[in-house]
Amino acid sequence: MSVPGPILFARYAFPPNALGYCGPADAQALLEYADAGHSDRGLVALARRFDGAWPYLTLIAASAGRTDPLDRDVVEAYWIGNPLLERVTATHLIAQLDERFARRIGHGWTDLATLAASGARAHHNFHVFGVYPWVGMLRGGTPATPLHVLDNCRIAWGRVESIDGTQAIVRSRGLVWTGRELLLGPELPRSATVEAPGGQALATRVRVGDRVSLHWDWVCDVLQPHQVRALRQYTQMHLDLVNRALNRPTVAAVLD
Repeated sequence: MSVPGPILFARYAFPPNALGYCGPADAQALLEYADAGHSDRGLVALARRFDGAWPYLTLIAASAGRTDPLDRDVVEAYWIGNPLLERVTATHLIAQLDERFARRIGHGWTDLATLAASGARAHHNFHVFGVYPWVGMLRGGTPATPLHVLDNCRIAWGRVESIDGTQAIVRSRGLVWTGRELLLGPELPRSATVEAPGGQALATRVRVGDRVSLHWDWVCDVLQPHQVRALRQYTQMHLDLVNRALNRPTVAAVLD
């Protein structure tokens, strides 16, 4: 059953928020909203305080003629990917990025604008691979930390192999760094949380064999086949984009 857009947003926004990486300091509220499956003005107010995601949501909504940035299709487009992303023109994406980041990035803005003009979409994985500094830092000689952040901050997908209490083993393709390119590696098992210690969950009714989405080692949602295809497509699209770039954009500090 399709969940409302605000609940879908909470599912994906909670994991990094709980780690203190983005959004307001109220992760428990996000988890409770996601678990209950009920939204209200309080959840909308929380979503508006995610300075990284909210501008993309407003851009996707406006480009699609939707009035609500938390429209279910809009939220899915940002985190997973769907045809609404194709309605966002490069001109509008670049204009928004310019407004948000040009002064903060300084000399690196040209690289980011070029990357956006080369086929980027208003997708979370573009923000991870293209706006954050971690891809550029892979060349610094100590790739372990950047690779770990990139692999966990992006939205990944995999198949549930087993569930034991609050944890699941999910077979998923992780990122690998060849020294020249950032690629999707072979499918390997990884542990992911399906329930918090208090019993709250982001995704409901997760079963062995399900295809699921992952964000910072949490199972966020059970995916339908077309969603897996979309997430794979937009992930590969943006990996190809940064790998083709002669000068990967390197931001001075992590941008929310």
